[in-house]
Amino acid sequence: MVLSDRTIRQQIAEGRIVVNPIDGDDIQPASIDLHLDNRFLVFSNARQPYIDVRAPLDNLTETVAIGADIPFMLHPGEFVLGSTLEHIELPSDLVARLEGKSSLGRIGLLIHSTAGFVDPGWKGRLTLELSNVARLPIALYYGMKIGQISFLQLTTPAERLYGSPELGSRYQGQSGPTASRFHRSVLREQPGPL
Repeated sequence: MVLSDRTIRQQIAEGRIVVNPIDGDDIQPASIDLHLDNRFLVFSNARQPYIDVRAPLDNLTETVAIGADIPFMLHPGEFVLGSTLEHIELPSDLVARLEGKSSLGRIGLLIHSTAGFVDPGWKGRLTLELSNVARLPIALYYGMKIGQISFLQLTTPAERLYGSPELGSRYQGQSGPTASRFHRSVLREQPGPL
């Protein structure tokens, strides 16, 4: 069951859903509009010859910050990480879906490749996987509407929330665009000798 605007407002008023900052005008019929923060992680191809998913990727990206009226230019075929301006928190009985704005999709901007699902217990800003599939650069501005989040009711509250120590959650509490930490799970999952 997807939450309606009325239920979203109730859940926010009760403190069960946290979206901070929030403007009442951003609450849509079944979602909340989210805005773009001013920091991006840009991939620096000259530093590494390839991406090794088993190794830390600390040197793969560099942070770029933009000013209030200075756009970040996302070039055709480019992939960068961005972040929502909003800090999001979910209770144990809700999940959320992050989706792009259709008006931006119509000009070739994709805001996530695979990271559209937000688990119960999530706390932090959402990292955006920004891609330009158009043939022209796209100017991105701090604070612009970048996507929307909808909320779905679980049948029962989750037993293990995102951020629980036994889950090894890698992104709980992130406050800006966060590079992949996939290597942590690959190292845990290595099979024994053949």
